[in-house]
Amino acid sequence: MTDCDNTAPQPDEQELFEHHRFTVDPGQTAMRIDLFLSDRIGSGVSRSRIQTAAEAGCIVVNGQPVRASYKIKPLDTIAVMLPTPPHELEVGPEDIPIDIAYEDDDLLVVNKAAGMVVHPAHGNYTGTLVNALMHHLRHLPLFCSGQTRPGLVHRIDKNTSGLLVVGKHEQATNALAKQFFDRTTSRRYAALAWGDMEGEEGTITGNIDRCPNDRTRRRVCPPEQGKHAITHWRVTERFGLVTLVECQLETGRTHQIRVHFEHIRHPLFNDEVYGGNRIVKGNPTTKFRQFIDNCFAVCPRQALHAQTLGFTHPRTGQPMHFETALPPDIAGAIAKWRTYVRYAPPPLDD
Repeated sequence: MTDCDNTAPQPDEQELFEHHRFTVDPGQTAMRIDLFLSDRIGSGVSRSRIQTAAEAGCIVVNGQPVRASYKIKPLDTIAVMLPTPPHELEVGPEDIPIDIAYEDDDLLVVNKAAGMVVHPAHGNYTGTLVNALMHHLRHLPLFCSGQTRPGLVHRIDKNTSGLLVVGKHEQATNALAKQFFDRTTSRRYAALAWGDMEGEEGTITGNIDRCPNDRTRRRVCPPEQGKHAITHWRVTERFGLVTLVECQLETGRTHQIRVHFEHIRHPLFNDEVYGGNRIVKGNPTTKFRQFIDNCFAVCPRQALHAQTLGFTHPRTGQPMHFETALPPDIAGAIAKWRTYVRYAPPPLDD
């Protein structure tokens, strides 16, 4: 998945949030659930909006998604699940440049730059991707609502770069959110990790939870705690003391790749939160320290990039696939490692 460093902890990108919960009265007569909810919720929530949520699988009765035509029964437990947290603060549009990889009437795909927070949170109420989207799409109803996550159904960390899909209306947003919730999307990340990975590919499995003594960090925890998380990886290129890997997410937990690679003692290069901003491998000679400092200067953040994104178009049903090149900072660090390995073989590891 904080949106990254020094912000309040944020939800995992696949999470749906319960906005309303009702238990049907014992004497309630049969009624369509969309009529029941539009009457119960009120506050300007239209029946069509409830029907849209139901189509996306976000109206749940007794733990199971139902259609808008479902007839409620006495003692049914009804929950309304939506991809945005309830009771969010209002934010405003800001004219901030964003790199749009694709856009149509239903959605857009953004190539987020490192350093940009995705959505407002404590300490980051302006300058976020949401502020930029609210300006770029200010003519659309969803982006005039004052919500803090309009159209956003997943997220990446502040200092991670790469691709995000954004719904431009409620139908598209709910349909995309359901795909992330059902894990039918595909995402691959490029990551530069400390150490020479054992084998050419592998899988990291480990539940992830917040660290009890530091709420901005996550950790791998025992199976009975946290949230289930799986990361698949494959070696792309080796440099002796660091390895370029491609990571595929099976789940989408906050800081998942960063936490999993720290757990297997291969923290991401220059990840200051998870121990990658120091010399993890190699003899710390003066020359080698200078080389690492130069690499850190070129790439002053964790070397992690959301490189590919695949999903089904919510209107057409067609498969969509997007890929973006490595940004200059990660590419620059990799180029330095290629040169170093070629002309000055790395020192033996301790």
